[in-house]
This record gives sequence, structure tokens and C-alpha cells, in this order.
Amino acid sequence: MTTIRDRGKAIRTFIVENLDKHSTDIARMAAQKFECSRQAVHKHLHKLVEEGVLSAEGRTRNKVYRLAPLVTWEKTYPLAGLAEDGVWRDDISSVLGKLSDNAMAIWQYGFTEMLNNAIDHSGGSAVTVKLEKTAAATRIFVLDDGVGIFKKIQGALSLADERHAVLEIAKGKCTTDPANHSGEGIFFSSRMFDEFLILSHGVFFSHKFGEDEDGIMQLPSPAKGTGVLMRLHNHTSRSDRKVFDQFTSGEGYGFTKTVVPVELMRYGDDNLISRSQAKRLLARFDRFAVVVLDFSGVAMIGQAFADEVFRVFRRKHPEVELRVHKANAEVRRMISRVDAASPAT
Repeated sequence: MTTIRDRGKAIRTFIVENLDKHSTDIARMAAQKFECSRQAVHKHLHKLVEEGVLSAEGRTRNKVYRLAPLVTWEKTYPLAGLAEDGVWRDDISSVLGKLSDNAMAIWQYGFTEMLNNAIDHSGGSAVTVKLEKTAAATRIFVLDDGVGIFKKIQGALSLADERHAVLEIAKGKCTTDPANHSGEGIFFSSRMFDEFLILSHGVFFSHKFGEDEDGIMQLPSPAKGTGVLMRLHNHTSRSDRKVFDQFTSGEGYGFTKTVVPVELMRYGDDNLISRSQAKRLLARFDRFAVVVLDFSGVAMIGQAFADEVFRVFRRKHPEVELRVHKANAEVRRMISRVDAASPAT
């Protein structure tokens, strides 16, 4: 039997977990969810404000509620001699406070990987870590003063444009130091967090960008160096092992599968029509056993582009399985046309 106390707790939990996306209509949503009056919901909103969980702006019906930061923390470290595990152990793990084991495991993996990138690859002199925790979620911003991740990848891979580096990061196994790094850290970190964003010199890489768009837009875009934002719900059910298992296989849990957002090939209103575009997309695909091509947001592809991907590459690399995901009818029609023209094997 649900008690009044349990019902009140459920209403407040609902408010906290949904406020980010519904700061102006949370009372209406909660009233509908729990079949009660808005006046009853407002009592819980006032209680959360009194407890410091929420902040409120405006008056009466125009009042806007936001999650208040329960913890804010910032520290700058010199990169020379810095060890990411020491920063995690001595500072971050204690500042994060009490979280579930799976949430702490995600934070340990993602934070140490991103800080290690700054230490080993940025070429900078210092890194600043900012942490903010609310009742719903925690986010950490790691900002170094180095050369910039996209610029460095552009130079290492001889890419024509810094924006091309975004696609290479999205594929995974992308590193400027293959002798010492596997290039897996960003790929797996981006899929562990609810929100993951890298900003450098006006170029950005994101996974699930837009879930908290207002918060993202308030972040400073670094004039130099690289900024990494990670955001995770405090009560996430996700685990690092579940994420690893989606993209690994074999006894050694090798990183054998990747998902590539094809839309990252497009700049502005460009259509994907040329073999040159296809070849940029296909770079390093041969390092995977399975490549899932996610065509979300792609309205059409040209015959030459499709032929290079689905006939030429498949003929040269039969060991790589190409899978098509979220392609519209026009894209599938072009792929089918290329398949029909391919000689039988």
C-alpha cells in the first residue's frame, strides 16, 4: 500500500529527474502523472527549494524552477608530472560523493581517460577540472591549454580539414600515438555518458548532443586547447561493462565493432555524392570486423558514393561486414541499385 509519504517522495523524485527538460511546465506534468492538483505539486516544489535542491526565478505562474548545484568544485593542475589516477583518487572520487558502483566506474573510466589525453597528447602546460553536481546529475568539464585535439589529429592523419578529425574520432581506434595508445578512450567514454562533448577551436564532437542544449551552449568554447564535457545521471542503470560488450567480441574482448554517423561527412548543405567523400568515410574501416553505418539525418547519397562504399570496398574487404542503420527509402534505393549492379560471387 502506497503511503502519503511514499507518494510525496515519488512526486519529488519525478520533479528532480524531469526538470532539466521541463523547467517551465514541471508542475503541469507532475500533476498529470500523479493525478493530483498543481497546488499539491507546488507544495513539493517549495519543499525542494527550501532544501536547496531547486532554485526558483520569477513569480507565481511565471516562476521557473531549476536544479540547484549541490556541489561545485574547480581546480587547475600543472600537466608536468601529473598522473590521472592520482587526481581521481585524491580529488575527484571524494568530490563526487556517494554514487552507485556502476556510476563511479563510468566516472573513473571516462575521467581518467580524458585527463590522460590531456597529459599525453595536448602539448599544454595546465589542465583545469570543473565539477558540478545536482540532485539529478553530475557533469565534469576538463579543459587543457594545448594545441587542440582536432588540430593534432588533422596533422597526424594528414587530413585536409580539422572537421575531418571529428569523423575519425567517431569511428574509434583513432590516436596520434599508436605505439602507446589504442585510441579507444574517447569512443567508449562518449557512449557511457548521457552527454559527451569535445570542443576545440570552434569544432565540436558530440554524442547525444541536444539532450541538455541550454547547458551546452553556456559552456565556454576554448580559444586554444581542448574542452571535454561529460554528464551522467546520478542514478544511471548503465554500466561500463554493458557498453564495452556492445562493441567487443572474442576471448580478448577486442574492439571489433563500431557505429559511424554518416551525417558527419556532410558540411552545411553538402550532399554525399562523390568517391572522394566515400573514401574519407571508409578510412580505417578495415580495422573492424563490423561497421554499422548510421544514416540518420542523411536525405540522399549519390551513385558514385554508394558504389565506392557498397561495391568497391566490399570487394576489397570481404572480411568487414557493413551494416546499414536508419537509412531512408531514397538511400536504401541507391544502395539496392549498387547491389543489383554488383557481379555475383
